[in-house]
Amino acid sequence: MQYDLIIVGAGPAGIFTALELIRRRPDQKILLVEKGQPVQRRRCPKEQTGRCVNCRPCCHITTGFSGAGAFSDGKLSLSCEVGGELPDLIGADLAQETIDYTDKIYLEFGADPHVEGVGHPEAVKKIRRRAIQAGLKLVDCPIRHLGTEKAQEIYYAIQQELERLGVELLFGTDCADLTVENGRCIGVVLHKAGDPEADRRTLLAKNTVIAAGRRGAAWLEELCRRHGVERTPGNVDIGVRVEVRNEIMEEVNEVLYESKLIGYPAPFKNKVRTFCQNPGGFVSQENYDNDLAVVNGHSYKEKKSDNTNLSILCTHHFRVPFDRPIDYARKVGELTNMLGAGHILVQRYGDILEGKRTWQEELHRSNLRPTLPDAVAGDITSAMPYRTMTNIISFIQALDQVVPGFASSETLLYSPELKFYSNRIEMDPQFHTSLPGLACLGDASGWTRGLMMASVMGVLMGRRLAEEA
Repeated sequence: MQYDLIIVGAGPAGIFTALELIRRRPDQKILLVEKGQPVQRRRCPKEQTGRCVNCRPCCHITTGFSGAGAFSDGKLSLSCEVGGELPDLIGADLAQETIDYTDKIYLEFGADPHVEGVGHPEAVKKIRRRAIQAGLKLVDCPIRHLGTEKAQEIYYAIQQELERLGVELLFGTDCADLTVENGRCIGVVLHKAGDPEADRRTLLAKNTVIAAGRRGAAWLEELCRRHGVERTPGNVDIGVRVEVRNEIMEEVNEVLYESKLIGYPAPFKNKVRTFCQNPGGFVSQENYDNDLAVVNGHSYKEKKSDNTNLSILCTHHFRVPFDRPIDYARKVGELTNMLGAGHILVQRYGDILEGKRTWQEELHRSNLRPTLPDAVAGDITSAMPYRTMTNIISFIQALDQVVPGFASSETLLYSPELKFYSNRIEMDPQFHTSLPGLACLGDASGWTRGLMMASVMGVLMGRRLAEEA
């Protein structure tokens, strides 16, 4: 074997697997493979061009050391009630204990010691009372906000620490396949990112970890099909990114920083939730490898806008015979991109209720100015499934009871907002999959949502490998 461990994907799950293992067992030979670039070379040209130029071979926002999450908003949720279903697998007590441990590592590398969303119990009670009256559940979760620009500094420090400790980092490299021998994963097949025939080679390892992130969920799903790795089709989230003036969200921003609200609106009763709230933030665009443009949000420590954005996501769970929920969500995104000529679509909430599209000149007549300047005004309902759109409208109306003014006619809805993590890998609490020698971590595994839980999964994986070494 050339390596003790090969990790595919340098997002939080992969990073913390390597960091925990090498700190506990400095003798381990570890290779961390990443399709994108190191932190210091991740630069989105949109700041200069004013529009997305569809970087090749991959988007600098979604790929590279630290993954997609750190370059969007950089928030660490410090409660095990938030961030996916990992506590169902390992237990809530261990999940919370590991969150606290992992949080200290982030502080070690320069995270802001201030925690958002604590210290206002009476104000939280008032917001929760309004949520209950609206038929919504409020999950108040402490948040450590790294900030988009500060997160880059923190992850760069971790990157340098891994290099100092002897972890081999291989950038600009894609994984084409696993190498399986006698029913065990013994390595990976790699090639130059963007060119499957260039620099193609096979590397072997005692253990292989796939931590491909949310953007790698579809690729991992196909890999599991190919090698018979047991999995269950899970959920897929389809929704919109909503933008309002800061004045509308002022109370929630100050008290909670991020409002995590959950509802099951009639008539369909799908789970609908808020996610990734960015006070004073900026709506952003991300591009996936198949040219799919999706919307997200950034939140900086220093640079602020007049607006707050957050996503509203509708969860879809499909049953037999359909088992390709990621493909379904992608089709919704492709239709929306088609209507926007490859750009993100934006529409005013009032226009949706009136059954009309939004025109570009109408966006300049209101109090609310879009923070995504190259979004195209149009009609997102022409591409959004009826069930999803109905759920979102009902949820916005309920949310207006919690945050008066949220359902204003000028409120902006951007589309598509898609979360690809439906491929849930079957594994035991030690993260063993049905293919010996292979572990799958982070959002691509279907068990986590966001930076902290993915990092926690990496820490636990690193501990397990250290004990086995």
